[in-house]
Amino acid sequence: MKKYFSLVLLFCLLAIFFVPHLAMADGIVQCGNAGQSACTFNDFLEMLTRIYGVIINIATPLAIIAVTAGAIMMMISAGDPSRMTLGKTIFWSAIIGLFLVFTSKAIINLVLSSMGIATIQ
Repeated sequence: MKKYFSLVLLFCLLAIFFVPHLAMADGIVQCGNAGQSACTFNDFLEMLTRIYGVIINIATPLAIIAVTAGAIMMMISAGDPSRMTLGKTIFWSAIIGLFLVFTSKAIINLVLSSMGIATIQ
């Protein structure tokens, strides 16, 4: 069991360190540098959209791995209530986290529209 956990942990660490660098090749902030126009509020909203995309690209595979690990933990619990509880906790935490990631854009748009500001695309 520790061997599989170590492999999953190694995969997660590799994803955390390498995926953001690939996703940010174009840069998150594309204004205000030398030779570019000054940043506006629309540029800020554009930056939030890019950050949201990076979070989705990282969180989705990690959540799938966590859901799988939780389900496997529940299956191999062999009647051990502590392992079954751990598997359920991992499973439901990943599902709730994935739900929050996917609804975060709607939450941000709700807050911005209630303040009378243009929403992000």
